[in-house]
Order: sequence, then C-alpha cells, then structure tokens
Amino acid sequence: MTSVGIAATASYLPGRWMTAAEIGAASGIPEDVIVEKFGLRGKHVAGEDEHVSDMSVAAADRLFEEQGVDPGEVDAVVYYGSTWKDHSVWQAAPYIAHRLGITDAFVLELDYVSCGTPVALRVCRDLMLAEPQLRTVLAVAACRESHLIDYTNERARFTYNFGDGAVAGLLRRDHPSNVILGCHTITDGSFALDVMVPAGGSVEPASHATVDAGRHTLDVPDPRSMKERLDPISMDRFVTVARTAMERSGASLEDVDALCGIHMKRSIHDAIVAELGVDPDRAVYLDDTGHMSGVDPLLGLDRLHRAGDLAAGDLVLLLAAGTGYTWASAVVRWGPA
Repeated sequence: MTSVGIAATASYLPGRWMTAAEIGAASGIPEDVIVEKFGLRGKHVAGEDEHVSDMSVAAADRLFEEQGVDPGEVDAVVYYGSTWKDHSVWQAAPYIAHRLGITDAFVLELDYVSCGTPVALRVCRDLMLAEPQLRTVLAVAACRESHLIDYTNERARFTYNFGDGAVAGLLRRDHPSNVILGCHTITDGSFALDVMVPAGGSVEPASHATVDAGRHTLDVPDPRSMKERLDPISMDRFVTVARTAMERSGASLEDVDALCGIHMKRSIHDAIVAELGVDPDRAVYLDDTGHMSGVDPLLGLDRLHRAGDLAAGDLVLLLAAGTGYTWASAVVRWGPA
C-alpha cells in the first residue's frame, strides 16, 4: 500500500532566550507564576532582523546538511507557520524555496496558526497520495510572534508564552519508516473573531491613529466571553480529534505511546495528558520555548527522535489547537512499517 513517511526533521531556535524573570518583569506577573502556572522557564526571541523566512531556511538548511539532501529532489515546499510573515499580503514559501535553491517545485501556503503541524501533515500526505509524481515534499513552519505581544495588555495574557523558532520536515512517498497514519480536524468558526491583531487589515487599515493606539499587537476583545464559551467544549474537542485519528490508524487512545502537543498552561497540558491516558513522561512539554504557532508538535517529535526516546512501532500523537478555532491531530507510526 502506498504511504507517506517523515524522512527527517530539524529545527532552529534564535539565540536570544528570554527568561521567566524577564517575562514576569515585563508583565507584572511574579516569576514563580510564569514558571509554575504558565509552565514557562523561558522562550527564544528572534532578532529584529530575523524573520519567518530566515528561520524556516535555517531549519531546512540544517535538515538538508544532516541528511545530505539535494534541493533538486524536492517536488514541493509547504509553509504552514505563523501568518505574521516578513511582509503583509505576501507568501513566504516561494522566497524560502528560492533561498534553498529549490527551482523545479511548486509551493503551497497553509494559512493556519497554532493547529498547523497536524493540518500540514494531513494536507501533504493527501496531496502526495493523490499525485504520484510528488515524491518529496519539504514542510516548514516558523514563528516570531513574541514581537506581537503587549505585556501590559491583560486581555491578551494567554499570549505571554508566545516564542520564536522554526521546524522543517521532509516527507517522502513510499518511505519505509515514520508513516503518517490517521488524522482529524474540527473547526468552530464561532470563535473566529476572538483573537486577532485588530489593525492592519481591510476592516481597520493601518494609520497613525492605529499605531498610536497600540492596535497592532495580539488582542482578545472579550476574554471572559471567549473563556465561557471555549472552556466547556475544548477538552471534548481535543479528545475527539485524538480518538478519531487513532481509530483511523487502526488503534485506540490506549495505544498512544507518545504525545507531541502545543505549549499551553501546565494545568491544561496535564489535564489533556490525563484525559488521554498518556504516560506523562512520554508527553513533550516545551517549557523552554513556549508556544510557537504551528511549530510545536513537529519540534516535539524532532526532540523525541534526537533524544532516542522513540522505539520502532511507537504510535506518536501530534495534537494541536489554534484560534479560529480549530482542533487537529495526526498519528505517526515510528520506525519501519
């Protein structure tokens, strides 16, 4: 049976590391709360001249160098990272492909946010299965949303853990290992206007007034309303997408060997791990990076692999959710089929 496997992964993190103490000082929240409740020891912060295209290229360059990949092998480049990119109304994927020396490939931009990894794996897998000529696809994601945070805006305190970084994955058709299995996605558009950068789009074009009013950072217009509507359903949606992806993989939640999710408050992470019945020691928690839009789950998988914490046959659940609001999952069977 034809399949798509993850042939290699690599990541990139900026050199600047913002500590929990610094985040606490900027936000007025005690350092111990940042560490214990936010689950954040610190996060990486991109330089002023370091953009998502730069970080995506850095992650892909590392992957190519480690694996001896010729850019000419790549049939498609898919960017699925933060929607806040180098320029407005602009695609990062063509520029990334050009800088990597990939000349005979088409590019695809997936305009997702935090749910990016499982959605991208699903789309890439389906595309490669549908088009036999697509043998090798490079999927890249990056985030520099730490630069969109106003630490004085308490409405947006859930963004205080947003950090910067990038990840790259090389997918190959008929690859004998690390096969992408079942996936699932649920979207509830009633949350579409709950999180945004208010100004800069066509509804509220950029102006001196919007800049002076601080309307170009991430905001939550009504945090209480969002919480009251999201809390009662979020856990159920996480479990549903996880269970469905496992069932589509011919398995059940009891068969999850490792969990790679997005960074979130420690209490929510622990609750999801408990609800899914995953061994807490096999659930990656990125307390040294924070949340990096679509990057987190694939970065977690890269870390598990590099640490030697995955065995042949392990079923790895990649689980994410992103504003909009979308919950998504993908399952990878590690090692040879």
